[in-house]
Amino acid sequence: MTRFWWVRHGPTHEKAFVGWRDVPADLSDTARIARLDAHLPKGALIVSSDLLRASATATALANGREALPADPALREINFGAWDGMHWSQASARDPDLTRAFWETPGDIAPPEGESWNAVAARVDGFVARMLATHPGRDIVAVAHFGVILTRVQQAGHLTAEAALAHRVEPLSVTRTEHSAEGWHLGEIGTCP
Repeated sequence: MTRFWWVRHGPTHEKAFVGWRDVPADLSDTARIARLDAHLPKGALIVSSDLLRASATATALANGREALPADPALREINFGAWDGMHWSQASARDPDLTRAFWETPGDIAPPEGESWNAVAARVDGFVARMLATHPGRDIVAVAHFGVILTRVQQAGHLTAEAALAHRVEPLSVTRTEHSAEGWHLGEIGTCP
């Protein structure tokens, strides 16, 4: 069995869409990071998105774990023209599109951005590579809200709409497992 421990990066305190914009994480809550570290398997591999908020969180959690190179396949949803906008600004600019993007996720994409299905396919490729190159391992993957929810959708055999209904807070863990029987969904958004 290969277990993925999906960790959402530390908080950014941003009040706007943050996709591929490279903003730092607030990792000042060292007690919470220590609890998260203790919750994760010690012998795991650790990998992250190449965006600073995820890679810095992975560095804080490395603690003897074997680190793999940061991977752009684990980046957040590319919000395109909405990146850096407050929800109200994006909604005023593209009212029907913003509503459809969240209410009927699939092939709908922000202007110059990517759709839910595109993100899921990108992350599917990463997961397939990990399963092929590191079978039977524990893998801590430090990533983003959208990335993690695509895994909830896959392992939980859910629709995208149902996956988006889950809360995944910063510095939380979502676990998915893959075996010969297929995918199983474990904890979702646990904050140790």
